Amino acid sequence: MVLALAKEIRMRKSEFSNEVVETIYFGGGTPSALTTTEIQFLIDAVYENYTVSENPEITLEANPDDLSKERIIELSKSPINRLSIGIQSFFEEDLTMMNRAHNSAEAKECLEEATKYFDNISLDLIYGIPGMSNEKWKQNIETALCFGIPHISSYALTVEPKTALNKLIQTGKIAKPKDEVAEEHFQILVEMLEANGFIHYELSNFGKENYFSKNNSAYWLGKKYIGIGPSAHSYDGISRSWNVSNNFIYLKSLEKNKLSCETEILSKSDRYNEYIMTGLRTIWGVSLERIEKEFGTTYLEYLTNQAQKFLDDNLISIEGNVLKATKKGKFLTDGIASDLFLVNFK
Repeated sequence: MVLALAKEIRMRKSEFSNEVVETIYFGGGTPSALTTTEIQFLIDAVYENYTVSENPEITLEANPDDLSKERIIELSKSPINRLSIGIQSFFEEDLTMMNRAHNSAEAKECLEEATKYFDNISLDLIYGIPGMSNEKWKQNIETALCFGIPHISSYALTVEPKTALNKLIQTGKIAKPKDEVAEEHFQILVEMLEANGFIHYELSNFGKENYFSKNNSAYWLGKKYIGIGPSAHSYDGISRSWNVSNNFIYLKSLEKNKLSCETEILSKSDRYNEYIMTGLRTIWGVSLERIEKEFGTTYLEYLTNQAQKFLDDNLISIEGNVLKATKKGKFLTDGIASDLFLVNFK
């Protein structure tokens, strides 16, 4: 698989011939299962085939159970300069319910060691968990803050079909997550993190100054990216493509110097909708000038008409010709964005 990934990196270099690679992100699945030698091998393949910026952000996603003290030290000696750690919660009962492989003690030990060797660390926290009181949620946030982490990503609990959690809810052993609880937790999160010097730069992301995720920001700002490996998605500004999810087919295709993937050319309304969704989620908002320039006056008129009811309810605002979600409207951003979408519009 590692050799196949390196081969795909080489095969696709023409797609980025006029671009500079600013971030390299090892994510999805369990990239921390890679040895540091394999990580170095893949990073070398990127440097050999692409133009890379002087100080790229190189992130590795990992779970606390993957990050022993020895492993953290190993990684600190590699080109990896940012860790994204899936903590989710510091409470045992939450981790058990979410079927996480690590426990609370491992989560804390992992952060204690990681902060000795890495300055740039992000951790994930989940809110809206059934039975989690506001006080307990505050304790989760306080525990994260005590480690001096400069970036936190936080998401509402979502229940996926065919999971152990879904079965527990269906059998009545656990209550179904409530939207009103999630919203309360979200407001607590925003207040506590902003009070501690974090900037709420995207709906689910909070970073101290100079610690925003460059990788994720690239998605929200509509920059091009190449996804390497099975199931990986890519975007070039006009089309979106995704590799086959089956490992065997992926490997066999590359043996034949082919890439098994599907491509979707984005229509004008697709690109408009994506910009509305990503822009509204961020502090950069949706530029009305860009809407007019890229999509035309008809799109701009549609957007301003659709936005009026949300402006009246103080859920969004227009500042300097930029449409942004207000503090009151942030939790509802995705719903607001969907109301601003265009469907089957040419």
